[in-house]
Amino acid sequence: MTIQIYYKKNLIKKNIGNSIFFVDKNFNIDSLKKYFPSTEYSVLKDFVKLRDSNKKILIFNIKPKKKIVLISLKDKIKTLESENLGAKFFDLINNSKDNEFSLNSNIISSNLESIIGHFLHGVKLKSYVFEKYKSKKIKKNINIVVFGKNIPSIKDQIKFKAIEEGTFYTRDLVSEPGNILHPDEYAKRLNSLKKYGLKIKIYNEKLLKKLGMNTLLGVGQGSIRGSYLVTIEWNGNKNRSKPLAFVGKGVCFDTGGISLKPAKFMEDMTYDMAGSAVVVGLMKTLAIRKAKINAVGVVGLVENMPGGNAQRPGDIVKSYSGKTVEILNTDAEGRLVLADALTYTEEKFKPKFIVDLATLTGAIIVSLGSEYSGLFSNDDKLSKQLIKAGEFVGEKVWRMPLNDNYDKLINSKKADMQNINYVGGAGSTTAAQFLQRFILNKTPWAHLDIAGMAFSKYGGALNSGGATGYGVRLLNQLIEDNYE
Repeated sequence: MTIQIYYKKNLIKKNIGNSIFFVDKNFNIDSLKKYFPSTEYSVLKDFVKLRDSNKKILIFNIKPKKKIVLISLKDKIKTLESENLGAKFFDLINNSKDNEFSLNSNIISSNLESIIGHFLHGVKLKSYVFEKYKSKKIKKNINIVVFGKNIPSIKDQIKFKAIEEGTFYTRDLVSEPGNILHPDEYAKRLNSLKKYGLKIKIYNEKLLKKLGMNTLLGVGQGSIRGSYLVTIEWNGNKNRSKPLAFVGKGVCFDTGGISLKPAKFMEDMTYDMAGSAVVVGLMKTLAIRKAKINAVGVVGLVENMPGGNAQRPGDIVKSYSGKTVEILNTDAEGRLVLADALTYTEEKFKPKFIVDLATLTGAIIVSLGSEYSGLFSNDDKLSKQLIKAGEFVGEKVWRMPLNDNYDKLINSKKADMQNINYVGGAGSTTAAQFLQRFILNKTPWAHLDIAGMAFSKYGGALNSGGATGYGVRLLNQLIEDNYE
């Protein structure tokens, strides 16, 4: 399935084929009269009178092989509402035989100047499917020709395309099975992003051992695959300002290690690398749209497997920060990967802030379901920026508590800390509290637990099920609103 969009400024005087028009909330079509022969316009008017008042999109067969799509815009429509309309339009035409549409951008009765761009952005986001491994693929192509004076600017066209490509790349990565996208292959794919102008550095096990990243290495030592830390730099601001830093958990498959997970639903653990995929998709987006900021993405890539060399419950490891960790449960592995990655990012790049993303805890799903990711932060300003950006693009976050009183739950008698809270309760908070211990220089930091948001069995407003790409649009909006 592919959606192709073509922009033409010249006005098509006569309406031909399947056509899309925007109308006001009352479906007033007086302004459309000049685009139709009088008989067709009369039929269209009769159809509108008989409409279902609850529907925002109407599709009429005005004659054989000619559909008219009317899309109702409410007063003061918001960006996200426009994108959701695009997604609904895609749902309506997805199973039809129609594949050619013209969209008249001249008929706009809304306060939102960029409604066309956001509408089509919603169409594209909803159209994504992952069918790489299907022998019979969907061959349908939909072409939309957009004409008139209200087409998006070239700058906006590039921005929408960049966000779509970054989001789809994230979805592709998360959708890959574990036998294909293991850490070795993942590192190779990241190296190929150099063609977008990104600076890529891959730290293999030999380099990681030399650096002392033992919490990250411990997670992957039971696997035949390698473990890696990969840095992805985008330098879009020539003044060498401090970069914005994004850190992602990349556990390509998580069996739980020696603390083995139950067999049921273990197949879903291919998406335990979704935090890293969001970071990668974001960096690709920034490079494609040539964002005027400096940013760095850092991802830890491992596979958590049981084996003769696997990490054991009770092991004590020394992190890159110098702090020691007692491993009480090898299935609490994501925080071990992030621990080394966070300290290294802070020390190496000295960023303005750090946002990390991880499918970290099942507890966050108990708390927030699949409506919000959990936000934990040491900085009120950064938290407010993330909340606002999330509301704007429909990738919502909910701030959860951090407090020194939780620290006693992860203090160890044998080491500086332990990797789980054995007392029970506050699973997501104690995990975030653990991560906070590896922010050593009071850098503004936010942790997003996206366990409930990275993958959807049922689909959402702007995705059709499977990997959602949650986080790419959120973080791009954070940057666009506050740092460009």
